[in-house]
Parts: sequence; structure tokens; C-alpha cells
Amino acid sequence: MTVDGEAVRLKTEADEPGWEVDPDDEWGLAVVATVGRQLKLRREAVGMRAAEFGTAVGYGEDMVYKIESGKRIPRPEYLDKADEALGAGGLLSAMKEDVAKVRYPRKVRELAKLEAQAVEIGVYESHSVNGLLQTPVHARALFEAMQPPYSSDEVERMVAARMARQSVFERSPAPALSFVQEEAALRRPIGGTMAWRQQLERLLEVGRLHNVVLQVMPLNSETHSGLAGRIELLKFADGRAVGRSDGAFSGRPTSDLKQLRILELRYGTIRAQALSPRESLAFIEQLLGET
Repeated sequence: MTVDGEAVRLKTEADEPGWEVDPDDEWGLAVVATVGRQLKLRREAVGMRAAEFGTAVGYGEDMVYKIESGKRIPRPEYLDKADEALGAGGLLSAMKEDVAKVRYPRKVRELAKLEAQAVEIGVYESHSVNGLLQTPVHARALFEAMQPPYSSDEVERMVAARMARQSVFERSPAPALSFVQEEAALRRPIGGTMAWRQQLERLLEVGRLHNVVLQVMPLNSETHSGLAGRIELLKFADGRAVGRSDGAFSGRPTSDLKQLRILELRYGTIRAQALSPRESLAFIEQLLGET
């Protein structure tokens, strides 16, 4: 299942101190194996048996073995408790950053990596608010509405991954970002009135950034070149580019120059048909005033 072009369903058990590892994620498997090995070496160095260590950190012996063997991704609190129990002086807790990245589905990490490298990002979003623009509450409501449903643990994993992508707004030098959002998506009160207001406020906040152009495609537009679905265009400093569209080239990312020109033509036409940036911010302010 995909949401915003990024979600990948992973099995988890919310009542256990570790998440399952994606068997197709080679990098993630390597990280988890390294973390598990360090935990085991530290435990054995202080002469603590697995059962004793499990009691010290509040988890069962079986889970200790699963984490140490790289079969489970340890939660941040597990690493903190292990660091304290083994007297590691913060070395085990420091691994939380890498472990946090493993939590995110591989496709999300790959997308975030591309976004972190791009000097230009352009997105036309047809059905929902784009993931880079979403508030945590809005994102959580979207994931909770998915069918078949995600577990609460999976929802929090996906929300965290989506919010991590938004570090693109903090980059220096700042990339050039442009978004075209459908009016219908902005009128849909996902998560309730308060969540909807917060989302509209977030759009205004981002739309006023100096490196962001935010436009709204109004429902009363008589001409619309984006009815085939969302479009994404990422351009990089070395001249490379990657594009994707729901309605072209089987929805797969492409770097083919001819296909990229088609996507750029469509995206440019959509931007010309949408409200201007100033009109768009005024429109969102009007929506906010109606809530």
C-alpha cells in the first residue's frame, strides 16, 4: 500500500520493545545487526546474563536475544535503559539516531534522500495535502483512515517518517520549492475542525517562506491539465532530474529526458491554470476564516 507515494506496510507488535526488520532492506538489516552486536558485547563485557539484563531493562530474555541477533529493531527507550544498565556512558543511547532511520520504510528513506539533495522540487497534489506540507495531526488522521488499518505502532512510525522529510525546509542553501494543491483537498476537514485549522495555518506558514511558491487549483477552473493525478519533479545541482506522475509512465520514477519534458510541460501548464501565489494565500486565509 502507498500513501503520498511513500508508505510501505511492515508488520509490528505494539506490545513488544522492538519492531520487525524489513527483510528486503539491506542497509537496515546491517544497521540493526551492528546495534545488536554492540549490545551483546557490552552485556557480556560486564558479565551480565541475558535473563538478568532483561530484568534490568524490563523486557523478556527472548526479546533480548532477538534484538542482539538483529531480528528486531530496538526502540529508543530500550537503548536508553540498556545504556544505563550496562554503564555505557551514552554510547548505546547514541545509536538511537541510526536506529530511528531504520524504523522508516525503505521507500521513505529513499524519497527523503532525494528531497535532501534536490535544488528544486515541484509537486502537483490532486487528492490530499502533500506530505511535505502536512501537520503531524493531519498525517496521523490520514494513516488512521487507511484500509486495511495500520496498527497504532505503524501509524506513529509513518507519521515520524513523514515529519522527518520536512527537514527539507531547514536546508541551507534553501531549495526552490513549488506546490500546487487542489481546492477540494483544502476543504476536506481531515481529523476534525481543529486539525483542519492547524493544517490551513501550516499551509499559510510554509507558503510565506521566501523559497516556497504555493498555489491553489480552484474548483471553478474551466481548464485543468492535471486530472490524470499527482506530479513530482526533482532537479539536482549536477543537472540530473527525476520525475513521477500517477497518470504517466506507469507511475514509476523516470529520468528519461523526453518523459521529463512531458512532465515539466504538464506541471508548468497546471501552475499557469492555478491561482497566483498571492491569490492562493488569500484563498487559504478565507478558508481559515470560514472555519
